[in-house]
Amino acid sequence: MQWYLKVLKQYADFSGRARRTEFWMFTLFSAIASIVLGLIDTLIGTSTMIATGSSYFYSPGLLQGIYALGVLIPTLAVTVRRLHDTDRTGWWLLIALIPFVGGIVLLVFMCLEGTRGPNQYGMDPKQQDAMGGGYPQQQAPGYPQQGGYPQQQGYQGQP
Repeated sequence: MQWYLKVLKQYADFSGRARRTEFWMFTLFSAIASIVLGLIDTLIGTSTMIATGSSYFYSPGLLQGIYALGVLIPTLAVTVRRLHDTDRTGWWLLIALIPFVGGIVLLVFMCLEGTRGPNQYGMDPKQQDAMGGGYPQQQAPGYPQQGGYPQQQGYQGQP
């Protein structure tokens, strides 16, 4: 959930790099939210399902449509940052407009490991995580911010 919120906080940030974990966790939580909202739309009657012969046509409802519009820009932004992590320009996103092949190529790009070390789009997000920056972590109450174990009162180190 922290990765999802991180992407939403960087709502329209198209610069920098995004790790695979950030992209795929956002995609997973976004898909789950869309499915839940679709079910709610079906229950309240704002979505439409039409059967035509051997196929079905589903028209999203009000809640699912509003959600899709709300996450459109963050989805584009995290996809561009993910492309940056593989040392590609964000314009590669347009390859998805090519029927069939474009989506497959973009999927492969999203699955590839990012460039190790800094590239033209910024520092390696994995290195930033190792240095203490990067993805959000919640600190437990009573524990130091820099990591390690809390010191016990009265312990001097040597008996």
